[in-house]
Amino acid sequence: MALSLQADSTGVSFLVAAGIVYEIIAAACSSPQTTEINASARADTLMKWVYIGLVQSALFIVAAAWLDPRHRVPIVAGGATAGTLMWLQYAHAKKAGLASTAPGTESYGQ
Repeated sequence: MALSLQADSTGVSFLVAAGIVYEIIAAACSSPQTTEINASARADTLMKWVYIGLVQSALFIVAAAWLDPRHRVPIVAGGATAGTLMWLQYAHAKKAGLASTAPGTESYGQ
């Protein structure tokens, strides 16, 4: 069997798609930690930006899958995996923060 110098880029496509989801959501929001700490004051606003980030991410993933049909499956798989994991983290942070009696790190109107 001859050694092939042509590398398969399926893994790279998967990682790039996952990375863009994380990058877009990070650009649109704070962190799951901030969401948990300050959920009592602004959970709805924080989650609004998670949803906006997910929509933006989906647009980029769809565009990448359309532009690169050869790697469509790993692009969509990477984007879907990262989007799901990020949503789960923020949903957990919101739930845990709203259930917590610990004070947030922000103060308003003082």
